[in-house]
Amino acid sequence: MSHTAKILLLGSGELGREFVISAKRLGAYVVACDAYDDAPAMQLADAREVFSMLDGEKLRDAAERHRPDYIVPEIEAIRTSVLAELEEEGFNVVPSAKAAQLTMNRDAIRDLAAHDLGLVTSKYRYAKNLDEVRAAAKHTGFPCVIKPVMSSSGKGQSTVRDDDGLEPAWDYACANMRGDRSRVIVEQFVDFDYEITLLTIRHKDGVSFCPPIGHRQERGDYQESWQPTPMSDAAIAKAQDMARKVVDELGGHGLFGVEFFVKGKEVIFSELSPRPHDTGMVTLVSQNLTEFDLHARAILGLPVPDQLRARPSASAVILASQNSDALSYSGLAEALSQPGTDLRIFSKPTSRPFRRMGVALATAGDTDEARRKARDAAAKARIHYGDTAG
Repeated sequence: MSHTAKILLLGSGELGREFVISAKRLGAYVVACDAYDDAPAMQLADAREVFSMLDGEKLRDAAERHRPDYIVPEIEAIRTSVLAELEEEGFNVVPSAKAAQLTMNRDAIRDLAAHDLGLVTSKYRYAKNLDEVRAAAKHTGFPCVIKPVMSSSGKGQSTVRDDDGLEPAWDYACANMRGDRSRVIVEQFVDFDYEITLLTIRHKDGVSFCPPIGHRQERGDYQESWQPTPMSDAAIAKAQDMARKVVDELGGHGLFGVEFFVKGKEVIFSELSPRPHDTGMVTLVSQNLTEFDLHARAILGLPVPDQLRARPSASAVILASQNSDALSYSGLAEALSQPGTDLRIFSKPTSRPFRRMGVALATAGDTDEARRKARDAAAKARIHYGDTAG
């Protein structure tokens, strides 16, 4: 490549921040975009743009002014119709405008997986109002999970055990929707043994997989993740086969976070993000090449190893408990006192309850010990709140 690759990063949260570090290490010039100023990735990027990614005119304007070699979405809530137009005009959307359009809406990616590719999924229906939610729940049975087709980090998701829970779940989903589509997916609750993220990299030489990452969620949001997670060779092969089918269908180059439920010998496709995954933050300590390094390499057309290995590691989130725009941290020395522990503070300018403000990382002889160390470190890192934001 004869010139510096220019990247327009759409969304500048903690995943974007780590991606900027990886991309800049490989000589890229990064313009970080987000709806608010001083977002985590902007603090490290070469330039910044502040606008809502759902504002199609501003999105187009940023692309036309900067003329990036790569447009790299870091979030779901983007005016994807504009990405499709830009791609047709010759811009390189990562991994593809099709991937961004399909995965921004859970209904589109689920239909692709279940109907077009024949992957194993749970029973599901869509609903646009409360009556349709009730009809969908009859189809899936109880318990069922209700979530907006478009949201981020599990917001608006709830598990419903009987008819009485349907209306509050619908209201909660509506209150937490992203974008402008009031539509939910009602799906059968899978009584899984565990769930995994399979980081899948599509690159110039083929498809590579990271060892599976186990994770635990609360409120639909990841709390801790660990790698590698024990899985039978047969189950890993099933997950890899399904992931390969989906990423080949979506096209382009980059890292995808593909989520599965595992129950006994059964592997069930859940959802997919065409970008680094929050549960994959464990790769900051578990792998020689992190998920962000792998995403950057795949995008820039650089070699990606065929075999990727992980040492036993874990991550645990550091969550805020209140609204504030004057934040400080303490307890970091305590948190880092155990060998094999590390921290990432995301430097978000404001906090709100349950907002992810940092992550504790740990390596150990096995994942159980790594999980204990990561949780312990996360508990010791304390957030202090000054003047509370309005």
